Amino acid sequence: MEPLELPRGSCCSSGPGLSPEMSPGLSPGVSPGGCEESEAWLGPGGSPRPCPHGAPAEGAAPELREPPTEDDIYCRCLSRTLCHTATPVTVGFYAPCGHRLESLLAKVTAFMREEMAQREAAELRRGHRKPRSPHGWGLLEALWLLAFYEPVVTEGHLRRKNLEFIFIRFSAWEFAGCDKLWAGLVTTLCHRVRQHFGALPLSVFHVLGSRPRFASGFSQREWILKKGTCLRLWGLLLVLAAGIAILLVALLVPGIKDHHALKVVGSAVASLSGSSLVLGALSILKNFLVSEKKKIERLTNSDRFAGQLGFMSKIREEVEVLVDYLAFMEVFERRRLRVVMEITSLDLCYPEKVAGVFNAMATLLSDANAPFIFLLAVDPSVIVPCLEQTGCMKGLADNGYLYLNRAVTLPFSIPEMGARSRLRSVAAAIQTREDLMYRIIAGNVAKTRGAGGTGGTGGTGTAPSWKEADSEAVAWIHEAFRCLHDASDVLCRYLPENGANVRRIVNTIPITLRLLLHRAAGTAAVAELSPRAAAAWVVLADRWPCRLSWTLQCLEDAGQGAAEAAECSGKSLWSVFQEHAGELSALRQPLGKVLSLDGDPELFQAFLARDFPFGAGEARRLLGVTVNLDHSIRQQMGLLRALARLGRAAPVSRGVQCAPHGAR
Repeated sequence: MEPLELPRGSCCSSGPGLSPEMSPGLSPGVSPGGCEESEAWLGPGGSPRPCPHGAPAEGAAPELREPPTEDDIYCRCLSRTLCHTATPVTVGFYAPCGHRLESLLAKVTAFMREEMAQREAAELRRGHRKPRSPHGWGLLEALWLLAFYEPVVTEGHLRRKNLEFIFIRFSAWEFAGCDKLWAGLVTTLCHRVRQHFGALPLSVFHVLGSRPRFASGFSQREWILKKGTCLRLWGLLLVLAAGIAILLVALLVPGIKDHHALKVVGSAVASLSGSSLVLGALSILKNFLVSEKKKIERLTNSDRFAGQLGFMSKIREEVEVLVDYLAFMEVFERRRLRVVMEITSLDLCYPEKVAGVFNAMATLLSDANAPFIFLLAVDPSVIVPCLEQTGCMKGLADNGYLYLNRAVTLPFSIPEMGARSRLRSVAAAIQTREDLMYRIIAGNVAKTRGAGGTGGTGGTGTAPSWKEADSEAVAWIHEAFRCLHDASDVLCRYLPENGANVRRIVNTIPITLRLLLHRAAGTAAVAELSPRAAAAWVVLADRWPCRLSWTLQCLEDAGQGAAEAAECSGKSLWSVFQEHAGELSALRQPLGKVLSLDGDPELFQAFLARDFPFGAGEARRLLGVTVNLDHSIRQQMGLLRALARLGRAAPVSRGVQCAPHGAR
């Protein structure tokens, strides 16, 4: 039976129902190890000195021998979740400080590389075949399979847990001077994928390659001979041999040399058959010399295509070929592939170019099964006004928050820097250039000694290891998803009707639960919360971001002092919202766009007052793990409340100043 054909643009990276998050055989990751505290490194002048602590070198896993910082916990939980999330996915990596964004991205990249190495080692320990690479002798094998075999996505391939991440950093500021910033995003993607696998395999795939097919049964056969290609090739070779034989007979055999017609027939047959082979070789050579990047640049620079509908379709064709090629390489390398696009410095560009990048992500690179992960590292308080100044907001009531929510499928808002992260940042700032170079050398030595895969959380002996916390997180995630699927549970009634919002909730719940368990490890806070309550909190933040942000901001302002904090701890969130609802109504004009993000107000009341009566104490604990709530909204609300208080106090201060003046 012939295998079923995989639709155009699909990738075999995500099999239905086989997510590692839901797989009982998942082996949770182990925390990375750093340099031993007793290890001494040579300092300036050759004197031994302890290995300095600070920001990790790029590509190296952050040290977790010492107690992990808050940023370490956030980045590790995100990296773990990205290994399970279905692609394509756009992660809104929200943080206010540009320098902090860079350091957090480096941590996420390091943890994902570590997870990749751990999964690779686990697959080998299970006795699975070693992955292949299209380099060295593997290049010849890849070219042979590209030419004569067709890949098949089998059930065994879908169950593979080993991953390879292809990290691509796109700094929008580097392309800010060009007219089409979105074209820079596409060309960077094509160039880096071509560079990763090599130019020759991709060139051969353009001419001879085929996209994978789904197996029709549970067969483990991953390669099927291309009978049509082989028959055509053998036919051309036979015709070519026959033409050459006729020509040689006409030229060499006595008595036949004088037959001019036989020479013409032999030459024509040999030329026609040989020309087909030459044309195929020339097509491969053309794709080898002219990369996808050059093709797209040529299209964008051409006035003939820029104003036509065929322009975007040609760009899309190049991306579709790239997606099919990645699906082919997944089967060849015996592992799943993920292309991680880290988009930075977007908030430094002009508004129209910012909107162009969002359009490129939405229309060109977001095929249904493309293995793309976009890490959009931006500051929402800067990006939202940029989007509202462009023409892309038509039909969205000029609401940049709504546009950003529709583009991002996994919001990840980094909260304020914690105490340990702040101390680590200060230590890194004090380090000299020589300290940083010695740290890179120490990291390289640790890699060669295999120190990256061992180690625990360090710190107190009562805290569970990362492995134990991850194992518990998997059980919590299963329980939370069960509550969402349970028709008898009142929580499912509050799920939004929009499929994009449901996906945001499903993507956010695993991160929230992992953060909750890691941050509350070894404390009584874990026993006070449940997976159902955490899932309900995620739904609350997604359905009513403005009202929840307002309630949390009022709770924060009211708990500045010790007495006020103790008084507020016993209140419910609904009572806090009721107390300050009139103030929110007075600010409905400056907060109108944020208020439009909220769902039905009556459902909000039923949610907090009846079905899920969260208290102020629970809200404070959950705030630190709330990644799907834009913290810039609360900052804006805090500023508006402060300005309102200044406005109420201003007439009093002027009266006090005017009294002595009038007395004169």
